[in-house]
Amino acid sequence: MPVQPSFDDTRDFRDADRGFIAALTPGVIKNDAGRVVWDIDAYDFLKEECPVTAHPHLWRQGQLNAKQGLFEVAPGIYQVRALDLSNMTIIEGKEGIIIIDPLISCECAAAGLKLYREHRGAVDPAAKTRRVTGMIYSHSHGDHYMGAGGVVDADDHSYPIIAPEGFIEAVMSESILAGPAMRRRGACMYGNALPRSPTGQIGTGLGMGSSTGTTSLLPPTLLIQETGEEHIIDGVRIVFQMVPGSEAPAEINFWFPDLRALCIPETATNCMHNIVTLRGAQVRDAKLWAGYLDEAIVRFGAGSDVMFGSHNWPSWGSDALITRLSEQRDMYGYLHDQTVRLMNLGMTGIEIAEIMEEQMPPAIARAWHCRGFYGSVSHNVKGIYQKYMTWFDGDPAHLWQYPPAAEGARYVECFGGVEPLCEKARVFMDRGDHRFAVTLLAHAVAADASGENLQNPARPLLADCYEKLGFGAENATWRNFYLTSAQRLRTGKQSGMVAGGTTPLGPNLSVEQWFEILAVQLDGVRAGLREKAFAMDFAITDAVSSTGNSSTAQSWRLLVSNGALTRRLLSEGADRADFSMTLTRAQLLDVLRSKDVQVAKEEGDKAVLNEFLDLISVRDGSARGPSQI
Repeated sequence: MPVQPSFDDTRDFRDADRGFIAALTPGVIKNDAGRVVWDIDAYDFLKEECPVTAHPHLWRQGQLNAKQGLFEVAPGIYQVRALDLSNMTIIEGKEGIIIIDPLISCECAAAGLKLYREHRGAVDPAAKTRRVTGMIYSHSHGDHYMGAGGVVDADDHSYPIIAPEGFIEAVMSESILAGPAMRRRGACMYGNALPRSPTGQIGTGLGMGSSTGTTSLLPPTLLIQETGEEHIIDGVRIVFQMVPGSEAPAEINFWFPDLRALCIPETATNCMHNIVTLRGAQVRDAKLWAGYLDEAIVRFGAGSDVMFGSHNWPSWGSDALITRLSEQRDMYGYLHDQTVRLMNLGMTGIEIAEIMEEQMPPAIARAWHCRGFYGSVSHNVKGIYQKYMTWFDGDPAHLWQYPPAAEGARYVECFGGVEPLCEKARVFMDRGDHRFAVTLLAHAVAADASGENLQNPARPLLADCYEKLGFGAENATWRNFYLTSAQRLRTGKQSGMVAGGTTPLGPNLSVEQWFEILAVQLDGVRAGLREKAFAMDFAITDAVSSTGNSSTAQSWRLLVSNGALTRRLLSEGADRADFSMTLTRAQLLDVLRSKDVQVAKEEGDKAVLNEFLDLISVRDGSARGPSQI
């Protein structure tokens, strides 16, 4: 029997309640149109005993994460918790406040700041409120920057917005270039379409869920570039630690030496995190991650009395926070090293995952903050294997498999039809082997020509299997994926997407980044049918560099050839393009958004531009719309 944590260990409940000031009452946040974008009251059912439809460990995690409101972490440090997927932290300075990680939605961030201001008076009695004097984005994931528009004064540009070096590039990679696919998967991972109930979504392990309000992106004005870098913001001394390639491609931890407080936003949460995430992302470096945590212990552990993050709840006391950091360090280090060891012995990722789930070190298995509520041993091990060995497991039988529909049709043929396959699946279901029943039934559903035939007898059986697996899952994201799929099989309801896709990001990006986005929006199949390549030149009179620090004239060429888009900076004396324009940066953005613009100069065949705009238009249902820059 694997080692389990003890329910007699109640320290997490004491820590999650510590410093409580006030709750948001009612716990419902709406947008300007009156639509609910967040409802923490929907989780009131978690106050009851755990039902048979949930894993007791995950139920406990939901109870802890659902504790909402304003909390004092230490004198001068406050947190708003459970008003979105992440926490928003507020540091009081000499003249105002520094905001760390302003949630996903502007409405949620605004509600959190309002709650804080209701309970903390102004620094200057003559002032009406504590103004924002600084903001920190700890890393490049949307739940740590997209709500910024809800807490800033749009006319006040006097304060720094701090982020790690590579922040915008990482946002580009995960939120824009691969954004639609990740947001679609994210909706399954967070259970967006599921009811909040004992048989539905009960949290995500890292928090309760993802809000659905307005999003924004305010570009950083100060990039942290090296560990040990120190800045004083509104009288508050902050020492930064660079941790790129851990939980995000661009990420920082930071220490407040005068407050004896350490902020580890997401590299040491109160649950196992993801080495590879189910929503999709670059595989993270577990070994590097462990090394960063050890560095944090050495640099900041003895000088800290409290450690807090942008998810879950804090840990108080130097010994307790060092223990937590050490166990998290050892967990990621163990996952990495043992996966690689077994990989070198000839095992595949699937085989290693099955072994490792039963063989975590006892001290790690007993620690609640190391349990797989968000990441899991199983999919993290497979992610580590993927990082080194790619998707291929070395078995040539898996080298050229049919896609699901074609393979499913052949499985159905082997069983003599869908009904005989379902009968065999029921045998395994009766044995309690829902894992293999799912394998059989998924083939039968995939083989369906329409893909969405609700009359297919395999669909309700597969839904029942997914539901069983979901109810038994300790991992919240597994539960949400299973139950979302069960819901879709029964009703045809789609899960939608998580927030982030409607933000107008264009003005905050460089011209080169616009072109990078266009490259993945180009319909390469249609473009590839054009036998002759074509080129367009854009002479931009006020282009901004990718760092946002300079404004100079630039000339760019876009070349469409063999279904691919190539961008290049032009030098003097370049050959003539099929079409060219001289215009400002703002005008170029409008042109790429298919708007009619009067520019300084045009030469050549404008039909080339119109053809290009059609090739980069984004399909939404049956209609086509302009590029989503």
